[in-house]
Amino acid sequence: MKLGMFTSGYQRNPLEHCFQDAKRFGYDFIELWGGRPHAFAPDLKAGEIEDVKRLIDKYQMPVLGFTPEHNAYPYNFMIGSELQRRDAVDYLKLCLDMAKEMGSDYMLVSPAHAGYLATYEEIWSRMVDTLRELTGHAEKAGVKLVVETLTPYESNAFKSANDLIELFKRIDSPYIVGMCDVVPPFVQHESIMAYIDKLGEKMYHMHIIDGDQGTDSHIVPGEGSIPLPELFKELKDAGYEKTATLELVTGYINEPRLYARRAIDNARAYMMKAGF
Repeated sequence: MKLGMFTSGYQRNPLEHCFQDAKRFGYDFIELWGGRPHAFAPDLKAGEIEDVKRLIDKYQMPVLGFTPEHNAYPYNFMIGSELQRRDAVDYLKLCLDMAKEMGSDYMLVSPAHAGYLATYEEIWSRMVDTLRELTGHAEKAGVKLVVETLTPYESNAFKSANDLIELFKRIDSPYIVGMCDVVPPFVQHESIMAYIDKLGEKMYHMHIIDGDQGTDSHIVPGEGSIPLPELFKELKDAGYEKTATLELVTGYINEPRLYARRAIDNARAYMMKAGF
């Protein structure tokens, strides 16, 4: 199982720090956050992608995943007018093009909050129309579209393994796949390991961090309430050998370098005890 660094917590640091630290600390890859000042897709298209490619080559650190900022201002394809949805779709298509140019294997999207007045029918109609179009573009780009479930604190649209199963019934393509961030199932009293059982070959990626009940906070492994040593053992027994990002977001933005080191040191220790 390869471990990746998520870079959004470094947004007050130079982007090069992400690549330096991923190399120094022993990460296998980077999952690049696509927001300013680091890797906002329109900026990449305007020429800044050459800076990212230079860092990939300099540190021999691949960007396997690209996670564009799209769950808040100004993009959220689940809420707003049709003009706003189209703008978000066009933006995410550009993100897929930039992911391809960086050599990324996947791009991650997550259906965010659809607003308090949206019905299930409206939510699913909008979500499927959007993701079907993005999947078609992903097929052309040759980049997997990884769809992530969220916590109820973040979304009323897409929160469980069953939601992923329903999505795959409606969109049939090898280029749309699923993943498990361990915090959403944990805070909803859903089984983390059930994602692997239910999704089968569609289970493509993970975000492994720690968490606590009653919050969507992403915590350094070993400092929350999720039984991570046992989870790593279960993943080993289940034969999970794909990718996992240690998704520290902005909770440690004051000292991302210290906590990125601690996160992988703790995770590697758990992996070793689990037999990885």
